[in-house]
Amino acid sequence: MQDEIFRALNALTMFAGLSPSDYSAHRLGGLTNLVFRIEPETEKARTALGGRLVARLPGAGTSDYIDRSVEAHNAEVAAKAGVSPAVLHADPATGFMVTRFVDGAATMTPDGFRERTGSPARAGLAFRRLHDSGLEFRFRFELFSMIADYLKVLSTKDITLPDGYHDVVKASDPVRAALAANPGRLAPCHCDPLCENFLDDGQRMWMVDWEYSGMNDPLWDLGDLSVEAGFDAEQDREMLEAWAGGAPTAEEEARMVIYKAMCDLLWTLWGLIQHANDNPADDFWAYALNRFERCKALMATEAFSRHVKTIAAGAR
Repeated sequence: MQDEIFRALNALTMFAGLSPSDYSAHRLGGLTNLVFRIEPETEKARTALGGRLVARLPGAGTSDYIDRSVEAHNAEVAAKAGVSPAVLHADPATGFMVTRFVDGAATMTPDGFRERTGSPARAGLAFRRLHDSGLEFRFRFELFSMIADYLKVLSTKDITLPDGYHDVVKASDPVRAALAANPGRLAPCHCDPLCENFLDDGQRMWMVDWEYSGMNDPLWDLGDLSVEAGFDAEQDREMLEAWAGGAPTAEEEARMVIYKAMCDLLWTLWGLIQHANDNPADDFWAYALNRFERCKALMATEAFSRHVKTIAAGAR
């Protein structure tokens, strides 16, 4: 793997005249891609590179469902919005990307969001900075179209859907109708806010990894992060109030809750694609089943039905 990243880096102008002895590559986390921290080891490298970098090689099979030209554009826009590190190189053909490393920042986890005081609020403020930037992402993140697209990808692979998956998609018809009647505003959104895609320096939260980003309802980002981080009601409120700049409306709260279930419905299929692709990073069959069960449990609650009605009523 290191030979592969060295070959990719050596082809870049900024690495001209440098050899692998001038810098080191250290593997970072990542569910689908190969991600490395690039550390200058000599003064020559520090001058040429201007500090530490992050280099990303795309994972096998990701071209089935990720448009790398869209990702490159959106990553650059996110950097312009001040929520993501600067992009130094992005190849839309191969997906190879190099960005600045955020010094002094912790990669977030569910535990990190619980232990780092104020971190849910900093995430909410980072979302607000992006959502209110007035900038445009390429790609329209459309939930039910993406479900159909992922099902099409899975139809080409030797895999069985969890029992009842299509029934739950059918049961989400009231959600589809409510969102169609009252779609809300569109804004540039991360759309895949895993905890590990957040970097916290204690003063400001940064976001990375724009593979699934697009124009979307901003409350998707908040609902999805809540699920990924396992937020409790207090953390939800802290994040939502920071994002809203005060007490959220009933409709904003409803949208966040609805998207908690809908992101699980979608990412169930993503997990099945990883399983079908033999991605060794995790037990993706268990991942998919856990997300599907959590989706069903939330959709079965009385509160969920009430939130759907709140969204639908907002169209009147």
